[in-house]
Amino acid sequence: MAFPQKNPQCSPDQLFQTHSETQGLEVAQESKALEEACLSSHPEMPGNLEEAPDAGIPSTSESAQSFCSSSIVTTVSSSIKYGEGSSSKEGEDSTLKVDPDPSNVPIDALDENVASLVNFLLLKYRMKEIITKEDMLKNISKEYEDHFVEVFQRASERMEIVFGLDVIDVDPFNQCYSIFIKMGLTYDGLLHGEVGVPKTGILILILGAVFMKGNSATEQDIWDVLSVMGLYYEKKHYIFGDIRKLITTHFVEEEYLKYQKVDDSDPAQFKFMWGPRAHAETTKMKVLHFLAKIHGTVPHCFPSQYEEALKDEKERAREKVMAIVMDYDSHCEF
Repeated sequence: MAFPQKNPQCSPDQLFQTHSETQGLEVAQESKALEEACLSSHPEMPGNLEEAPDAGIPSTSESAQSFCSSSIVTTVSSSIKYGEGSSSKEGEDSTLKVDPDPSNVPIDALDENVASLVNFLLLKYRMKEIITKEDMLKNISKEYEDHFVEVFQRASERMEIVFGLDVIDVDPFNQCYSIFIKMGLTYDGLLHGEVGVPKTGILILILGAVFMKGNSATEQDIWDVLSVMGLYYEKKHYIFGDIRKLITTHFVEEEYLKYQKVDDSDPAQFKFMWGPRAHAETTKMKVLHFLAKIHGTVPHCFPSQYEEALKDEKERAREKVMAIVMDYDSHCEF
């Protein structure tokens, strides 16, 4: 599975549609099936979504958490089709050998191995541990070890798209990897002591929506995007938890988003904008590059957004130069 081929003609709304569909097509269609699967395998888990704790995965046994974490990866992306093209990690890992033709491997078998690997990568991320190729091979069925490159590429894409995490080769010689939050962000949506999955993918989607909507998106705009992923205002999501609380409270308290009343709206309506922490940690250009990559196009195919992102980059560069000059002048005074 790879990112789509370039599609240079695309509107901002189409860009978003593709991203949200890619990120959560199977979440929207099969979240009920996931719930039933978890409940049937682990009857001690809550039987009602409204009874589930705020955490993304109910706080039960470790095996139940592992099962559900693995299941969501399969559910989110087992049927996602990106078309043909180069993988998001193509060319990044020269130490990996080329697979046999992956088309010869049953797709269900590949998906099971990808889900297992993603579950393992999420565990390693939570433990903040380095990952080796040897470690990853232990989480892939022996009969599919020859297809490790394909499994690894798909798992890396899912970590990126669904959870907003990059799997980076930090030691090519020893084939060691580490996992980082995308685009310079420093918050993954996991509260202290909370069991669940990283929610940075949702944050990136919202930051992208706000930018593409002219730096201010109504609450309805955001829910329209999130609903494509099966994330709704009135419902807790079985894996991601209380989405409304996440985006209107947690992301706001962390200063990634501003949530404000629309002037003169009656009845009251609300809008989202980037918060100061989002401006400090990432850039419009990074967000635009990511959204364009998901859609299989390039940033300058969105002229107004690209021009704004370039202007933002130049302003940031100017501010850095000014800061260096001021720091130099202050030292010269002494």
